[in-house]
Amino acid sequence: MGKIILITGSNGSGKSRFAESLAEKIPGRRYYIATMKPQTEENLRRIQKHREQRKNLDFKTMELSYQVGKADIPDGSVVLLEDVSNLLANTIFEHHGTMEEVSRDIFTLSEKSGTLIAVTISGLAPDGYEGETAAYINALNRLNRQLYEQSAAAAEMEGGTPIWKKGDMDEMAGIPGCGAVHLQRDPHAPV
Repeated sequence: MGKIILITGSNGSGKSRFAESLAEKIPGRRYYIATMKPQTEENLRRIQKHREQRKNLDFKTMELSYQVGKADIPDGSVVLLEDVSNLLANTIFEHHGTMEEVSRDIFTLSEKSGTLIAVTISGLAPDGYEGETAAYINALNRLNRQLYEQSAAAAEMEGGTPIWKKGDMDEMAGIPGCGAVHLQRDPHAPV
């Protein structure tokens, strides 16, 4: 299996920009898998913003809202999966799939890649929600935990700065140029 780097945070936390800058520093062919299906004007603005952010980063963009494990990428590629929460929502709400299906799909994608950078929303709580929405939030939290457990490194974005929760700091700093990208260890994270 390729190395998984998990980037988490709330909407607007800078996780996408950081993930893109990290992918740019890792040698290899770069693929950007976009999972959002635009439903609103806000979705369209977000998609355009992300396209602008990565327009000079030499990514081959693939729009796959479902079954990302079937992506046609060469072995050993650098893959940025943007994002896990959309992929899960598409699978559950449109295809009546499960969190386990999405998990297997992401790990299949990881097996093909040299490095998979997975971006996801974190910090959601099902409090105040019922039915499908609460079930989705619980499934996303379980999926995020699975990805964290299988990741080589994980960072949570706080105020535009990545706080590394997991991973070997020397290894991350060894990625060309990565040492200059605000590497901070969370003082409360297990060592």
